[in-house]
Amino acid sequence: MTTSINAVGFEFEQDQLDLINKKLERIKYADDLEVDLMLKVKEDKKFIFDCTVNFRWGASAHVNSEGYDFAASLNKMMDILDQKINKEKEKVQEKK
Repeated sequence: MTTSINAVGFEFEQDQLDLINKKLERIKYADDLEVDLMLKVKEDKKFIFDCTVNFRWGASAHVNSEGYDFAASLNKMMDILDQKINKEKEKVQEKK
């Protein structure tokens, strides 16, 4: 799995980066992915997670979440991302 993690308009704190990496472990089962994760923080301190996943067979999925709590927003995005990855992998398995 190839990952790219970017912060727009601010610098990651080490504990935030550690939490993101820990949560990305959850999708390690999908080792044939390219994951681009971007995090923005609005002026009102709202976190916006924006993630694009590219599969090796050409499909892609886009997921986002936002909220005022970093960990909760990240968890919400990872839940949706995990579902999308599983759904896409199931589609590919059915076509075989």
